[in-house]
Amino acid sequence: MNRRFALKSSIAAAGLAIVAACAPMTEPDIVDIAASNGNFNTLVAAVTAADLVDTLKGPGPFTVFAPTDAAFAALPAGTVDNLLLPENKDQLVAILTYHVVPGAVTSDQLAGQRLSVATVNGANVHIDGTNGVKVEEANVTTADIIASNGVIHVIDSVLLP
Repeated sequence: MNRRFALKSSIAAAGLAIVAACAPMTEPDIVDIAASNGNFNTLVAAVTAADLVDTLKGPGPFTVFAPTDAAFAALPAGTVDNLLLPENKDQLVAILTYHVVPGAVTSDQLAGQRLSVATVNGANVHIDGTNGVKVEEANVTTADIIASNGVIHVIDSVLLP
């Protein structure tokens, strides 16, 4: 009887392991993708300093126009360090939320259009999808990185409201 119970327990445990192994992988969210990419270290540091991590890990959906480390490096010397100071958190939040649009907007939805879209910051951002995609003066260099809670478009400069 003990052997039969042990065999049934082993079979049940193996079945659970198989079910767990077959469970769908959850798609990474916007913050997970940015943090694992390697080109968004400054953006991730800024999002962390602005206490926006939980928001951008939330259900969304969000569209994020994500400046690369090179885009942040192109700002005047000392700008990023100054923005990361605790006393400048409100300004940092304003800049970062200017890069976020509610909803998941893919490049095919922007193609051929000129739009003025409200950002999470409350100000409008101008998008030109008539020749590639530009957001204000920034070029989208990589479009449609799909996350579990939205979409990321990589841009080559920092948007300033």
